[in-house]
Amino acid sequence: MMKVFLPTLLLTAIYCLLPMMCYAADGATVYVAGDGTGDYNCDGTDDQVEINAALDKAAADPQITTVYLKGPFKYRINNTVKISSDTVLTGDSTAVLKLADRVSWTSEQAMISNKGYTSFGDKNIEIYGFELDGNREGNTQMTSGKGYHQLFYFKYANNVSIHDMYLHNNHGDGLKFNTGDNVKFYNNTIDRLGHDGLYALKSTNVEAYNNRITCRTNSALRVYNSNHVSFHDNVIDSHNEGGSGIEIQKESSGYVMDDIEIFNNAIYNTAYAGIWVFGSGSYDKAQTINLHIHHNKIYNTGLNGSGSWVGGIVLNGFHNALVENNVFDGVYGSAISIRTVYSYPALGTGYVLYARNNIIVNTRPHAAGGRGVAFYNSHPSDYTIVTDNNLLFSNPGGNYYNTSSTNDIVADPLFVDAANRDYHLKSLGGRWTGQDWVVDAVHSPGIDAGYMESPFDLEPAPNGGRVNIGLYGNTPYAAKSAPAQ
Repeated sequence: MMKVFLPTLLLTAIYCLLPMMCYAADGATVYVAGDGTGDYNCDGTDDQVEINAALDKAAADPQITTVYLKGPFKYRINNTVKISSDTVLTGDSTAVLKLADRVSWTSEQAMISNKGYTSFGDKNIEIYGFELDGNREGNTQMTSGKGYHQLFYFKYANNVSIHDMYLHNNHGDGLKFNTGDNVKFYNNTIDRLGHDGLYALKSTNVEAYNNRITCRTNSALRVYNSNHVSFHDNVIDSHNEGGSGIEIQKESSGYVMDDIEIFNNAIYNTAYAGIWVFGSGSYDKAQTINLHIHHNKIYNTGLNGSGSWVGGIVLNGFHNALVENNVFDGVYGSAISIRTVYSYPALGTGYVLYARNNIIVNTRPHAAGGRGVAFYNSHPSDYTIVTDNNLLFSNPGGNYYNTSSTNDIVADPLFVDAANRDYHLKSLGGRWTGQDWVVDAVHSPGIDAGYMESPFDLEPAPNGGRVNIGLYGNTPYAAKSAPAQ
């Protein structure tokens, strides 16, 4: 019998037509494609079948760590893509995972979930590099904000990293992270989702940073009954849609929220508050201590004309919160306020909010949110606002409502260019331009004028031995002291 020897390339092509038989040459990555060049190949219909087969292969073979979606291709799914522990799901930036038309999922079903979301155990999952399109326009039968068509939903998962993604156009959350630990959500572009960009509930060690988020229905970043939270270096805005930029929420006594930090964010043009913090129910105040909000740039927030929780920071039910070195410019209603909205207030009295080293300017009147006040306290019998060394200017409703100060400064802060959001302080000693130090002809009253006990060690010399007020206080970019006369 004659033997027939087929070329190697032809043999490879034949084998690759057989499902579950052809894998990446490097042994570590399985490729999914839409043009026949992958280990698993999709045709634009029910593409979750092939993607899940690739993920199952990675889960079963310890030598395979990664599933890669090749682009440019649009993978259309009508059921959930499910990822297991110790797996990376990535792809080209031109790879798009898109929800099919008229998909009538139950609430909380997502485009991508951890495979074991009904029980504890999934861990070490990384997803990055490609695009998720929730196909809002093809699913008008669904209502936004009700849990339908989540982009990601992870439950009972540990060590999850989602980054460098483009997330947009759905009816639900970007990432809902429920009862898990250690999630990192960063370097993502998130555009006009149907609920929150990130919504972490009953979870610990939640970090979101370097995201660019435009809100549509609710908040950009939100935690509920969660702890050890860090939201930093995000840019958050809206087109006068949705809710607040960042939302921190506690209910009942079963969860401690005593380690939450919000810093270095730019928040602007939100419909309601830039940052909304509230607790409700009965719990020990000690469960909510150590909230630290600092070095945020908050401007033009509270554009919506109907809600009382417009403004810069609206807070209730958190004790001993420290709000420092932020800039508030042109926010509606009030810059920092104690208000109860949406839910019943937390029970108990003796709450304290410390506000120091902030600059508050050009606060604007609002029909429901206040007359344009720097500090507003609607619960003076339960809450005290302690204000120290803030710099206040041009707040038409006054600087205080149900609070007062003896050491705040009322003066023009002398920003470099507030119209273009450059909130560096002009200085006779030198201020940072982003590239170099320059000297101004005038000197801001905020330089070397902050709270005496605030640290200043990160400021460049000469620093006067005292922190600057405003966004760059106790940073390497703080304006320098005036030369000695």
